[in-house]
This record gives sequence, C-alpha cells and structure tokens, in this order.
Amino acid sequence: MKRTGLLLAGMLALTGCLVYARQTLPHRQSSQYVQEDFEAGRDEAEETQQTVIRKPEDGYVYGMLSDKEQEVYLEIRDALLNYEENVKLSSCDKDEIAHAFQCVLNDHPEIFYVDGYTYTEYTIGDILKKITFSGTYCYDRDEIDQKQRQIDNYVNQCMAGMPDGADDYAKVKYIYEYLIHHTEYDSSAKDGQNICSVFIEGRSVCQGYAKATQYLLDRAGIFSTLVFGRVTGGEGHAWNLVRIGDQYYYVDTTWGDASYQAVGGTAGYPDGKIPTINYDYLCVTTDQMNLTHTPENVVDLPRCDSVADNYYVREGLYFTEWNEAQIERVFKEEYEKGSAYVTLKCDSFDVYRKMREALIEEQEIFRYLDCPDGVVSYSENEEQYSMSFWL
Repeated sequence: MKRTGLLLAGMLALTGCLVYARQTLPHRQSSQYVQEDFEAGRDEAEETQQTVIRKPEDGYVYGMLSDKEQEVYLEIRDALLNYEENVKLSSCDKDEIAHAFQCVLNDHPEIFYVDGYTYTEYTIGDILKKITFSGTYCYDRDEIDQKQRQIDNYVNQCMAGMPDGADDYAKVKYIYEYLIHHTEYDSSAKDGQNICSVFIEGRSVCQGYAKATQYLLDRAGIFSTLVFGRVTGGEGHAWNLVRIGDQYYYVDTTWGDASYQAVGGTAGYPDGKIPTINYDYLCVTTDQMNLTHTPENVVDLPRCDSVADNYYVREGLYFTEWNEAQIERVFKEEYEKGSAYVTLKCDSFDVYRKMREALIEEQEIFRYLDCPDGVVSYSENEEQYSMSFWL
C-alpha cells in the first residue's frame, strides 16, 4: 500500500502538526508496484550511502546527532537544497525523519523557502519497506531566486559596514546592533518565520530575528545555531547559540530590540523612554539566560559559563565590586562618545545592592551626571542586576 503524509514546518520543537492523506489502491496492484520499486531502489540506496560526504561542522545540531541520524539529516538537507522530490530515505522511522527535518532547519536558515514536507510510505502487506521524502515550498523557483537576490543585497550592504579588523565578539555585536536598527518587531509580519521577513520586509517576530542573526553570523564566519524554547509567561520563543573562540554564548536579538520591548509597554522606564538596544542578551551565560528563558531544543545544548565576551565585560560596564573609579571612568567615556544612556551591570545581587544604595539612595549619581535641573532619569532591573541612566 502507498500512503502519503504531510508535516508542516514552524516551531516544531514546540508544536507540530502531522496530517495524513491516504490513497487506497487494490491490494494486489499496490503490493506489486511497491515490490518492484523497492527492489529497484536497493542498489541506488547503497550507492548513496557510499557517496555521502560528512562535514565535521555542517552545523551545531548536526554534530550532536548519531551516525544514523546524521545520514537522514544529510539526505533531507540535500533534498531541500536541491529541490528534489521523492528522495528515498535510509530511515523508515517517521519520528526520526521529523526530528531530522527540524534539525536541518535549525542549522540552515538559508532554506527559507520550505514550510514543511511530504512523505510517502511503501508497504508490502503490513510491512513498511521504504519512505520517500519531498519538501513543500512557500514559493515557486522564480520567487525563490528573486527573494534570494533581495537577501543578497541586504547581506552585502550589512557586511560592507563591518568594522575592519573586527574580532569575533565585535562581529557578533555589529550584527546584533545592525539587525535591531533595521528591523521592527511585528507579530503580524509577513514571512515572520523565515529570514525574508527581516531581510526583505524589515519586520519580523522572534524566529525571523533568530534565523536572520544566524544567517549573518554564518556569513561572518561565526559558528551558531537556532534555539527554541519558552520565556517567562510560557510563550514560545527562538534565539541563538553562538561560539566565540572555544566558548559558547547565548544571543537573543529579539529581546535586544526596543520595538519588542515596547510591545510589553513602557512601564518602569522614565517618561516612557526605552533604550534603543538592550544588551542584556548579547553573549550571556546559561545561568543568565535561564532567568527568563527555558530551552526546549531539538538537541542538547552546551553549558555556557564564560563571561569573557559578554557585552558588559567587553565594554567595561561589568562590576564585580563597588568601584567609584570605574563608575567615574564609565560616565566620562559615555559622555565623550555622545551616548544617550548607559547601563551598568553587576555580577551579583550584593554588588547591585551596593551600587543602588550609593547611586540612588545616597544620591552619588549626581557626581557623575550632568543634570542642571537636578532630575535623574533612570531604570533598574533587579532580576538582571543592572541599572540604566539617561545622560
């Protein structure tokens, strides 16, 4: 019997939709057809297994799979990249195929034109003999080519502004800032689940932000992958895992965008002013991310412990103790740069408490701020151990 099925794409790590469309054929006709097809496909399958070339770092998710899972991953990846149909897979396990499909999408944001896949089961009696795979596409080939040209124009313009001699941290920071400055959070954005929403429309949701971040990081030579999970309140969310040197960090470009923060309201910010960019989610540790994010990813994630390339550490805004000299230097440098605001980050609640006591309760902040009217605009985030001051 021949049976077809359809799996829809999306945030498959969180929700999935499996729909079967059955085609009923006379048993004898079905059995004869499948038997011939199965026998004819044996040599082809063996040849395919011999010619598969595995790249050690095809993607983070790929590297976390078993040999068998990697084989299915590569078959699906190549089928989607080459728009192939009815590709015979080495696995007949539908759950394994669904998992491999999502793994491919997590590693490959450039496959923006796929919104799911169909599969066909070939059986003899009750015995499943093989499954063939075909991608389902959001656009036709002409549309894909047109959108790719638009994507390339955006990416080329972005990369042209990359600072000369930038190290990996500077590249990640540049891409984080560039995307935030050029994208508006919009829950109704067209193509919000893929990179077209960001690179073509300039409006997106979390998955679009995360895939666009991954796409640009890949072009900059930064190893990264997509992470799915949930955030405070239980809402599904997507962000990134990136590698700088030999250390992994989390990056959430969506939560770094003021347009996303504005969706939740401006309460807690002076005069409704929200910092243009929130750097609390640029190169952070597992412990820091777990304060607000809970991963539910397709594969295990590494523990991120290093703060060496955290934004606040690299920018000299990280406090491991109450240090008046460091405070004075920070405000002086930010004024010289013409910054609109500055955020101070503490490594613990104890340091945060001491900073708040000194700057706010004892009003030491007036020693560092130029505020002739005697009014200070600031916001504080006890959960993140941070305080922001408008200059």
